[in-house]
Amino acid sequence: MVTSISVATSLYDPETGGAASTFAGVHLFNYVSVQGNYIWNRNDVTLVSNLSDATSLSFYQVPVSGTQNALVGDILVYFRERGSRIRPYLSQGGGLVHIRSRPNGNTLSGGNPSLPGVSASTFPTSRTAVGLDVRLRPTWFLRYTFGENISRNPVSAQLSPSGQRLLKNFQNLWGIYRTF
Repeated sequence: MVTSISVATSLYDPETGGAASTFAGVHLFNYVSVQGNYIWNRNDVTLVSNLSDATSLSFYQVPVSGTQNALVGDILVYFRERGSRIRPYLSQGGGLVHIRSRPNGNTLSGGNPSLPGVSASTFPTSRTAVGLDVRLRPTWFLRYTFGENISRNPVSAQLSPSGQRLLKNFQNLWGIYRTF
């Protein structure tokens, strides 16, 4: 934000971290399934802020470690019949996400900034994913999912000035599952 007497900028730089997911579901129809997911992931983020006006200057760079735990219900729409060897799908769902972050590493600062600390919050999320199920054996499948959780952004709230964008968390997940 720039005015005639001050400048205030903030940003964050996320790093890709680990992710894991577990799910259980039921086929409703030949092309439609529902499933419940638990998704965990961890990311490192660097928070940066710079505030200056005619009388003062303050800035910081803070490395932060964050974890996300989400419980999501999805509807999956498949593009091939249930008996097909390869079944691409699109899914949409919603649920709750809990994000916890804490400073992790060397903080660089100058002036008198208000530094971010430990934070935790739980709120609704929307999840969209595309994927592919590949039959390996009669009841065993390989699954690839590329998903995105979109929710309010607790990371931006820690910045000064606060950010205006939603949090978008992308995940690439691979796994093997069995049907019963």
